[in-house]
Amino acid sequence: MSNPSVENVVIVGTGCAGLTAAIYTGRANLNPLVLEGTQPGGQLTTTSEVENFPGFPEGIDGFMLMDNLRKQASKFGARFQQSLVDSVDFTVSPRKLVCAGKEILAHTVIIATGASPRLTGVPGEKELYGGKGVTTCATCDGAFYRKMDVAVIGGGDSAAEEALFLTRFCSKVYLVHRRDELRASKIMADRATSHEKIEMVWNSVPVSVEGVEEGSVSGLRIKNTVSGEESTLPIKGLFVAIGHVPNTGPFSPALDTDEGGYFKPAAGSQVQTNVPGVYVAGDCADHVYRQAITAAGMGCAAAIEAERWLAEHE
Repeated sequence: MSNPSVENVVIVGTGCAGLTAAIYTGRANLNPLVLEGTQPGGQLTTTSEVENFPGFPEGIDGFMLMDNLRKQASKFGARFQQSLVDSVDFTVSPRKLVCAGKEILAHTVIIATGASPRLTGVPGEKELYGGKGVTTCATCDGAFYRKMDVAVIGGGDSAAEEALFLTRFCSKVYLVHRRDELRASKIMADRATSHEKIEMVWNSVPVSVEGVEEGSVSGLRIKNTVSGEESTLPIKGLFVAIGHVPNTGPFSPALDTDEGGYFKPAAGSQVQTNVPGVYVAGDCADHVYRQAITAAGMGCAAAIEAERWLAEHE
C-alpha cells in the first residue's frame, strides 16, 4: 500500500467519530487524510458545556473538547483538508471520492459525516440554538434546566422520550404537537400523556422563540391550528424533537441505507458497509443513541477494522 498517490485511509467528517478514527489510524502509522466539511468538529462545537463525556468531572466546553481531539489526531500524523465530498465511486479499487472536481483515491474509507437535526425554522430558533436555550438533545442538555419550565416540539417516540427524560429535572414539560394525538408508539404515548409533569399542548405549531434580545429563551409563541389563536408558553428551554437528517447523500446509492437515509451496516457488524474497506461511524449510521461517546466508540471500531483490512491486503 505504498503508492503515494493513493491514501491508506480517508476519513470523512471531524466529529467525535471521525476524530477518534483519526487518532487510532494515526497511531497505527496509516497517515490518515481527514476531510473537514462546513462544520469542523461537528455538532458538539455548538454546545457550550458537555457534562456526560467520560473523564471530565467538571464538564468541558464542546468546542474545546473537539479542539482537543483534533490536536490529538494531528499529534499522531492525521492530515486535515477542507473538502466536501460531491460523489464517490466505490465500484473501483482503490476507492474514489470526488471533491470539487478533484479525485481522491483511498484503499479504505471511514465515513463519519454525522446527522443534522431538523429544526422548525421559526424566528428566534436559530439565534438561540446552542447554549442559549434551544437544543435538540435532552440527554445532552436536560440537566441544565433543573426546576425550570421547558417545552418539547414533536409527536413521535423521540419527542415522548425527550419529554419523559426532562421530567427528571424540570418543573414542567410542555409537549407541543401539531395534531390531537401523538405519532409515538402506544406505550410511549401513554407514558407521556399520563405523566404529572407533562402538559400536552395539542393542535399547536410554533410561531417564534422569544428571548433573542436577552440572549436566552424566555418563551415559545404558539398557534392553535384549529382556532387560529396565538399564545406564549413561559419557558426557559426548548427541545426540538422532530427528527434528524443523516448526512449520507453523496454516498448514495453506493452504500446501503435504511428507510430513514441512515447507513445500514453489513450483517454482523456495526461499522462495515456493503463495500469492502469502506466503514461508517457515528450519527450517520446511528439513529438510536446519537451520543458523543457512542460515536467515538464507532470511530474506534471503524479505525481498527480499516487497519485490519489494510494489513490483510498488503
